Amino acid sequence: MFNWRLPRTILQWPGRPQRQGNERWLDDMKKKKFSKIVALGLALGVFTFSGCRSVTPPAIHPTTVEVALDGTGKFTSVQEAIMSVPIGSRTNPVVIHIKPGTYHELIYVQREKRFFRLIGDDVNKTIITFGLYANMTNLDGKPIGTFRTPTAIIDAEDFVAENLTFENSAGPKGQALAIRVDGDRAAFQNCYFLGWQDTIFINRGRDYFDHCYIEGATDFIFGGATAWFQSCHIHCAGSGYIAAASTPYDAAYGYVFANCKITGEPDAQTSLGRPWRVFASTIYLNTEMSDVVRPAGWDAWGKADATKTRYAEFNSTGAGANPAARPKWSRQLTAAEAAKITVQKVLGGLDGWNPLADR
Repeated sequence: MFNWRLPRTILQWPGRPQRQGNERWLDDMKKKKFSKIVALGLALGVFTFSGCRSVTPPAIHPTTVEVALDGTGKFTSVQEAIMSVPIGSRTNPVVIHIKPGTYHELIYVQREKRFFRLIGDDVNKTIITFGLYANMTNLDGKPIGTFRTPTAIIDAEDFVAENLTFENSAGPKGQALAIRVDGDRAAFQNCYFLGWQDTIFINRGRDYFDHCYIEGATDFIFGGATAWFQSCHIHCAGSGYIAAASTPYDAAYGYVFANCKITGEPDAQTSLGRPWRVFASTIYLNTEMSDVVRPAGWDAWGKADATKTRYAEFNSTGAGANPAARPKWSRQLTAAEAAKITVQKVLGGLDGWNPLADR
């Protein structure tokens, strides 16, 4: 069985019999014509199957490209490998296998390159790094600005990275992005993100980070995306703020940190988040917090309307967990409220994306 819905343009084809109800019309159509409409509807996504146990998923035939600095792969540059394949698809993903090495280059996965996967052998030995920072000057003598500093820019949808380190090596020189993500449905597994200020910029869309290590000092996870961080290690290299969400007012969720760990350098002090925009949404679930977290936990960034922020915790543990000292405009969730916050609910969207099923 399948659920179907005919768009208005199909229902108004010239020559359609003038009868009441779509069912009577379909009964009068020849089987051949109906089968063509169904085939067209499936191709366009108008019809969707439900409950079809006999449907076999399409076979996956990846295109694989190998990168190695020592010349044993087809390419010695990650960007050259990315540019060598114009496009991927769900049944023909592009897998770029990156052998260990330190790749000093800028990475750009353009919008057309969907279903690209960058896979490293060893997260500690497979490093993509560069050192641009906002106050560097261009040929006109003007600062390049924050958004021209990323070591990697992911503009395509359905991007995956595994076992890789993305680094901005500029250090404490101001804004310096390790990665910028604009594409929807991006997933990162066992990746390291190293920087100082603005390490990860998740600008829009939905992102899933699984068992990743994220290091920085000031606003080192920021942007307007909806993102789930599962079992990640957040390390504060210096004093500052972890998250600076700019969640749109009509987005149900911003950032969710689940079963994560927060550590820091001996003299560092950090806040869990501050609002880049006033409707910022950031939630910590079952997160272990060292004493690097300030007692107040959250910062209003000087905004008088901080009460509009959506900051919450559930079952925070460790020396940095201090519910009594948190500001009144933040919340401590109940067990029932926390149980309702799931990967599927946060990231599902209209298309039902489930990064756990895509693994």
